[in-house]
Amino acid sequence: MTLIELSLVISIIAVLAAIGIPQYKGYRDRVDVGHAVTDITVMSTLIKLYETDTHELPDSLNDVDLGTKLDPWGNPYQYLNITTAKGKGKLRRDKSLNPINSDYDLYSMGKDGKSSTALTAKNSHDDVIRARDGQFIGLASDF
Repeated sequence: MTLIELSLVISIIAVLAAIGIPQYKGYRDRVDVGHAVTDITVMSTLIKLYETDTHELPDSLNDVDLGTKLDPWGNPYQYLNITTAKGKGKLRRDKSLNPINSDYDLYSMGKDGKSSTALTAKNSHDDVIRARDGQFIGLASDF
């Protein structure tokens, strides 16, 4: 093998890696978001079952044995019972500053582990949220 052939092989490997690594990271992000959507769907079902049994929403995720559940990025899921919340400052809000739920907020803080109450804030774009009282579960940027 000559030096030119070796350089050509290394160049081809570098080009393939430059294309493949970002594609894999994008795929991994989509898988993590899908996992969080599934988790929130299951958690919502468990919360609904709790509400059916007790005729009230749980005060925290600990009441439905989900207090230690972590999202795909290693952060705890966030829950707020809107019916018993003191004040309306912690409610998640859409672009018109209207609350996105009327019963409870349940969401993952996303890849960056940061969140703001307004979905328009940059920290909230990657959050995986439950909105419209469960009719929408997905990325805050898609809501």
